[in-house]
Amino acid sequence: MNESAPSSVISKDGVRGTLVEGLPTDAATTHVLIHFETGQQVLVPVDALTTQADGRYCYLALRLDQLVEQHDGSVQAAAEPYVVPVIAERLLVEKQTHITGRVRIHKTVHDREEVVDEPLLRRTVQVERVPINRVVEGEIPVRYEGDTTIIPVLEEVLVVEKRLMLKEELHITQHQEEIHQPQRIVLRNEDITVERLAPNGQLVTESPKDV
Repeated sequence: MNESAPSSVISKDGVRGTLVEGLPTDAATTHVLIHFETGQQVLVPVDALTTQADGRYCYLALRLDQLVEQHDGSVQAAAEPYVVPVIAERLLVEKQTHITGRVRIHKTVHDREEVVDEPLLRRTVQVERVPINRVVEGEIPVRYEGDTTIIPVLEEVLVVEKRLMLKEELHITQHQEEIHQPQRIVLRNEDITVERLAPNGQLVTESPKDV
């Protein structure tokens, strides 16, 4: 493992964490300290970490609750000082155990703020009542128009109709004929009589004319 290895860790149950000191560069280191987003710090075996192919993070093949259930002193809350025992192996001739020393580490927690910008999906529903008031012959199924679902609302109503009925017909036939009816009619006619006198004073009579 090298210094360019990722410092982010994702556990088997999806909890994210950060390697406090990064991945070790020597084979002698068997455990690393991971600070999880839950506020806990855990010492985990190095061989439980696998660097992903894209190199962005390490995968922890254990769940965080499994580490808590083990309760071997490697899991502590972030607010507590973390005590790491340092053990040295030595040859005991008389088979006696000697404590070579103790190291007490005081941990100071620094808060830092990170911006998390994850896309969220919000779905809203708009209900619109569209009056139809049209007589249909039977049930109408639910239909879809794009993102809109159209659900028909049916109601049985009593329909009273007025219709025209042909009661009877009047057939009227016209007949035309020419007839003669002789009649006596009195017509008046005026006659005019003109009298003319000759130069010698004699009366000249003309025949009457019809007017």
